[in-house]
Amino acid sequence: MQTLPVPSLLNDYLPLVIFLGVAAIIGIALLVAPFAIAYSKPDAEKLSAYECGFNAFDDARMKFDVRFYLVAILFIIFDLEVAFLFPWAVAFGGLGWYGFVSMMIFLGVLTVGFVYEWRKGALEWD
Repeated sequence: MQTLPVPSLLNDYLPLVIFLGVAAIIGIALLVAPFAIAYSKPDAEKLSAYECGFNAFDDARMKFDVRFYLVAILFIIFDLEVAFLFPWAVAFGGLGWYGFVSMMIFLGVLTVGFVYEWRKGALEWD
């Protein structure tokens, strides 16, 4: 009896199918594990505040100072800049003027965000 050869296309996608299967098993295990491991008899001591030593005294949905959000925007600005500048610098020789101008436009947009941060006072902590 002769076996049929598995087409090359199926061999190419076999690692992907295995990866998706393992990811699904891990995901399901992580969803089910808390129900199996969680404590079943909670008492006041187990449910008490343990990180800071005292109970919360204010609502968790309180307003934060806008400077925290401005610092987050500042982080995103510099994070994006670094994430895109390294690959651009590596491929700079093959990009030509189009690559240079497009990166200058990108840096210009980031500079506008940085100037906005500066004017709002996100860089000055009193």
